[in-house]
Amino acid sequence: MFETIDTLLREHSIIEDRLSRCDASPSEMKDLSLRYSKLSRVKAAYEEFQKISLDLSAARELADDDPGFLVEIPVLTEKLSDAQARLQSLLTRRDENDHRDVIMEIKGGEGGAESALFAADLLRMYAYFADSNGWKVEILSYSENTLGGYKDVQLAIRKTPSSTHGVWELLKYEGGVHRVQRVPATESQGRIHTSTTGVLVFPEVDAPGEIEITNDEIRIDVFRSSGPGGQSVNTTDSAVRITHLPTGIVVSCQNEKSQIQNRESAMRILRARLIAKRQDEIEKTTHAARKSQIRAMDRSERIRTYNFPENRVVDHRTGYKAYNLDQVLNGDVSQLIRSCIEADTDV
Repeated sequence: MFETIDTLLREHSIIEDRLSRCDASPSEMKDLSLRYSKLSRVKAAYEEFQKISLDLSAARELADDDPGFLVEIPVLTEKLSDAQARLQSLLTRRDENDHRDVIMEIKGGEGGAESALFAADLLRMYAYFADSNGWKVEILSYSENTLGGYKDVQLAIRKTPSSTHGVWELLKYEGGVHRVQRVPATESQGRIHTSTTGVLVFPEVDAPGEIEITNDEIRIDVFRSSGPGGQSVNTTDSAVRITHLPTGIVVSCQNEKSQIQNRESAMRILRARLIAKRQDEIEKTTHAARKSQIRAMDRSERIRTYNFPENRVVDHRTGYKAYNLDQVLNGDVSQLIRSCIEADTDV
């Protein structure tokens, strides 16, 4: 974060000098003034952060000789945390979907059964992370293999009144290809295999009417549900496949016993995919030059590697590396996400 601020402060100084010379055209002066105003807010917030940081350091030093300064330390510590949060909020990209819940899809990729097993690991990781944030997880649809892994699982994650953060605000950075390096349980010679699992994250619409889908835009097919290995688990046509004809998006749900429930789940997923598609199109046409380099629109991008022999996790977008993979898989992904937030600046 602070390397970014140093760059912005240098830019602020250059623009300040340029504005003082008044040698730009009227339109250029307008653009420079707007940019200067934005950078000035960052500069003021950074100076406040620095002042509180110096005050805190001084209080800690003085407390060695005068215990009366001890009471200042927790107060200044809280003020410093607030100042850092305000500074970070000025640097972070604004996203109109941050308040939304999400629909997440975890899909097995290269690696067959091992990829499906890692999909199950990721599902547990996100479930633990959701619980730590006070969010609720609802499994909408899944397809298991015979080893207990998931070829595909779709879930909804929703905030609750006690939640501090919006779900999309944090989980939007998780979309992409997750690579795992480990010795599979089925590997008899102890060789390390590399597999991949894909994660798709879509903002969920606040209300069905937000995304209008007419009956003539969709084709609905029904079929019998199947379990691991493809065997039939239902004697009625309760599974639902919905095709959105204008876009070609296909969604299937089969895990509820009721065809009506499966259709409702499929429509929720379809709406989420459509709003994500709409947002991507807006970014491509109006924000192409400033689009996020961290939350890339290409969902085939490899974003992270989980190396089990070294207990190491690496985020390839930010360079963040840690040797606490066991904790990460137990839901401690906050630092990984924080590294993305800090790198995803809008200034």
